[in-house]
Formats: sequence, C-alpha cells, structure tokens
Amino acid sequence: MSTTAEPIPPLLPPVRRSAYDRWRERVADDPRLQRLYGWLAPLAVTLLAGILRFWNLGHPHVLVFDETYYVKDAWSQWNLGYAATWPDGADARFAAGETNIFTSDPSFVVHPPLGKYLIGFGMWLFGPDSSFGWRAMTALFGTALVLLLFLVAKTLTNSTVFATVASFLLAIDGLGIVMSRVALLDVFLAFFILLAFWFALLDRRRHLDRLAAAIVARGVDEGPPAWGVVLWNRPWIIAAGAAAGAATAVKWSGVWVLAGIGLYLVVTDALERRRLGITFWPMDAVRQGLASFVLLVPVAFVVYLGSWSGWLLSDGGYDRKVAELSPATGFFSWVPLPLQSLWKYHETIYASMAGMTSPHSYSSAAWAWPFLWRPTSMYAFSSPDGTNGCSGENGCLQVLYSMPNPLLWYGSVIAALYLVYRFAVARDWRYAVVLVGIAATWLPWLMYPERTVFQFYTIVIWPFLLLALTFALREVAGAAHAPHERRTAGQRVVIVFLVAAVVLSAFWYPLWSATQVPYDFYRLHNWMQGWV
Repeated sequence: MSTTAEPIPPLLPPVRRSAYDRWRERVADDPRLQRLYGWLAPLAVTLLAGILRFWNLGHPHVLVFDETYYVKDAWSQWNLGYAATWPDGADARFAAGETNIFTSDPSFVVHPPLGKYLIGFGMWLFGPDSSFGWRAMTALFGTALVLLLFLVAKTLTNSTVFATVASFLLAIDGLGIVMSRVALLDVFLAFFILLAFWFALLDRRRHLDRLAAAIVARGVDEGPPAWGVVLWNRPWIIAAGAAAGAATAVKWSGVWVLAGIGLYLVVTDALERRRLGITFWPMDAVRQGLASFVLLVPVAFVVYLGSWSGWLLSDGGYDRKVAELSPATGFFSWVPLPLQSLWKYHETIYASMAGMTSPHSYSSAAWAWPFLWRPTSMYAFSSPDGTNGCSGENGCLQVLYSMPNPLLWYGSVIAALYLVYRFAVARDWRYAVVLVGIAATWLPWLMYPERTVFQFYTIVIWPFLLLALTFALREVAGAAHAPHERRTAGQRVVIVFLVAAVVLSAFWYPLWSATQVPYDFYRLHNWMQGWV
C-alpha cells in the first residue's frame, strides 16, 4: 500500500486582492457598468463642484477685492460697448441698486473685454443689482472647469478613475472654489487655457495616427521616405487656436499658452517623423510646423480682435480716436484708423502693465507661488459677540480667502518636480503635456519680478498641478502588474491622502465661502505668518 504525502500548507494565507481591484475587474467585465460609471463619475463630481460654488453665491452683497473694477466695468461695457467711469462712492451705491450711474466718459482698463462681457451677461440675465448675477458666470465657468479637467485627464490616460480623482480634487479645492465665487477674470482664463490644451490633445491622437497611416501607405520597398506629408485637415488645431485666442481676450497671459501649444505641436510632430524613419525629419517638421501655425494663430487673432468689437464699433472708448490725431504714414497708412487706435491703446496698456509695481499687502512674487506664502484675502467682515448672529466670545469673522487646500497644493508642487524626473526617465508624452501646461502658465511671470502679482493667479496653473498630483498618486497606488501586496498598500496610502484632503477642505470651506465663524476658529487657520 502506497502513501501520498499531503501538501504542506502555506505559512501565510493567500493574499487577497484589494476591494478596488475586485471592483475594477467587475466593471471591466460588464460593459453596462462601464457605460454607467463613465457617465455617473463626471456627473457626480461636476454636481459636487456646482454645489460648493453656487451655494450662497450672492453673499456677501458687496463688491469684494477687484470686483470694484470688473463688475462695474462689465456693466458699463455691456451697455456702452466700452468700460466707462463711475462717480465717487459708486461701490456702495451700486450694491444698493443704483446700477446705471456710470458716465459716458471712457475708463482706462488694462485687460481685454471678453471676460467682462461674460460677467456682464450674467448681470443682464439675473439683474445688475444681484450679487448672484455678478458672480453667476464665474461660478458656471468654475464648475465647467472641473468637468473639463475630467475630460482632459480622460483623454490623457483613458482612465475614468484617474479623471475622477483629478477632477474631484479640483472640485473640493479652495482656490478653485473661491475664484468661482468672485467676479474676477481668472477663472475664465483658466477655462479657456485648459480648453485649448484639450483640443490640442484631441488633435494629437488623430494627427499621429493619420501621419503614420500616410507613411505606411507609401510603402517601404524603396527604403525610408525622404519626406513625409503635410496634413492640413486638423480641425482640433483650429479649435485650440480659437480657445487660446479667447484666453488672450480675457488676459494677455493667454498668448503664452498659444506659444506653448504651438511649440508642443512642432516638437511632437518632429519626434513622430523621426520615429517613422523620415530621412529629413527636422525640415519635414518645419514644413508641418508652418501649416500648424496657419491653422493655429490666425483664428486666435480673429477671436481676440472680435472681443474688441464693442470698442471698435463705438465712438467713446478709451483712446478710440487717438489715431486720428497722428495717423500712420508709409507702409501702415492703409490700416483703418480704428485699428490704428486699437494698436496705440495696446501700447499704452503694455506700458502700464509692465510698470505696475505699486505695493500691495497681499502681493506675492511668481517665484514665491510654490511656497504658498501669501494667499489673497478677498473679503473680511467682523462682528462683535451678540451682533449679526455672532456667538463667539471674541467676536466673529466672515472671510473670503483664496487659499488652496494646503495638502493638495504642497503635494502637487512635489508631484510636479517628480514628474520632471519621471519624464526625463520615461519620456512619457503625457507627462510632457502636463509640464508644458505648467511652464506656459507660470514661467513667463518670472520675467516680471518687480510687477505686482498675486497668488490667486495660480488658478490657471492649478489644473496642471492637480494632473501632476494625480499621476503621482497613481504611482503610489501601484501599477496594474504590481504584486497584490504592493497595490493594496499603495491604494491604502492614496485613500488616506484623499480622506485627509476632504477633511482639510471641510475645515477650510467656511473661509472659502465667507461663512461667519467665531474668531477663535478663524485663528486655527493661521498656520503661517502670511496666511489669513
């Protein structure tokens, strides 16, 4: 009688896959669940963003920070076609309902008209005497920015989870919330910049496939092709140019994004032509680059110029008839006088902006933005104990503070540095897109170290920083082929990070929404000398 040795049981129990991995496998095996999740995830995140941005949007019913310029300029521009001056003490009278006390005299403004037209549309829709109406369009665009970030992240990675995390972080973050709750221009700028990048991503996917197909169609019997093809049918590049033109029509810093996207298109095309074995790929990329320029830049110029139509079609705008006093001679004499006046006005604007060095208690140089030393307080109102519903022993405060979630901010700055390293090692084109976005929206500001700038300008950089952070979190969570133990541990770290971010956002939200809080609670947020 023979005996068979029984197998020795393992010393450790088998590793069970994480709950997330089991859920992901279930979704992957069920097309119906995939479609449902693909719709519900962006819808839920966008709804959350809308609630945090629109809730009690009309409070405070005063012009806060630079709303004193943009709201009044928006309303006079909506009515006259150009920004006009207002009498002394107009802020209080405007908030009290006297909204048509602007004069017909032009006001000198340094930013193009598009953002103010958008603010003016909300005022026309809901009434100029409604503080909700002042801020309705910024809240709408701030909410749409969250959805747009989802679409960009999904296009980058084809991962709904990745896109959900990135957009969720923006949805709950204070910088995104506050800049959506004040009638300033920067959230419009951030939206159009990210929109331009999304269109460029959509073009990349289509263009590279068509380029490779065109080379393959030529055959390889005669060796590597000397020249590639120049592709003109690239509608997404035209769309990207229009979006970048709209960004520039909000603030001039949009032009750096136009340049960044153009450079990205040329470099990407050159590398692809080299990969396809084209002999003269550098010059071939120049040929395609010229075509890309024609598709990208003129439409941006048309959109930008179109934003000035109210100024051009009226007679009362600032410097509107300055060219009539000294019209151009020689080669440029053919240019219509209104366009000559617009050019002279732009010269005046540039000189004013370049010399804008007046001190401000909340100014923060661009080189200091990564350190988050001086976020901007937009509004503050104090109430003694027993008044205005205050029950704090030391009084109460209402604060509107454009402070990003500290964990997300510092985490994203570190993640951006990590992404530089990862790109140097892996040459992943997705990392390049994020880094180009960060560079185009931050580096140009370093050329103006003396100019008065503010931390809240980083709202245009913020979506790209959050993409960098999400890439880093995905690395922490572990690759799909990593051992189960590694993925389980990494996913737990990511969950702890996300929970901590949510807790911090809840802690800071009263200061992001001008909710009245006891002074002692407010003091708990003074983590650094330059904060609040």
